[in-house]
Amino acid sequence: MIDAVYAQAAPSAFDALNSLIVPTVLIIGIMYFLMIRPQQKRLKDHQALIAGIRRGDTVVTSGGILGKVTKVDDQELQVEIADGVRVKVVRGTVSEVRGKGEAQAAPKSKAAAESDK
Repeated sequence: MIDAVYAQAAPSAFDALNSLIVPTVLIIGIMYFLMIRPQQKRLKDHQALIAGIRRGDTVVTSGGILGKVTKVDDQELQVEIADGVRVKVVRGTVSEVRGKGEAQAAPKSKAAAESDK
C-alpha cells in the first residue's frame, strides 16, 4: 500500500524544471555547433586573409571591383583598377585575394590537347 502512495505522488518542481533545462541546453548546443562556431571560423579566416595582403596581390572588393594592390597601409589599400586609375579601399571591404599572377587559363581545345601528347 505504501508503494502505491509513492507512485501517485505529484511531480516535484525539480522534475518540471529539469524537463525544461535539458531541451534548452540541447538547443543551445546544436545552435553553437551549427551556426556560431562556423561563423567564428569564417571570421578568423577572413581576418587572416586581410592581414596577409601584400603589394602586387590581385583583390576583389565586396563591391565586386577587381584590382591590383599598389600600396599597403595599416587600414587602407591603394588598388589599381585600370591603367593609371588608383583607388583607396578599406581593408575590411576586401572579400577575396586572388594572389599574384593568378589568372585562369583558357580551356584547351581538343586539338591542342592531342598535340601535347
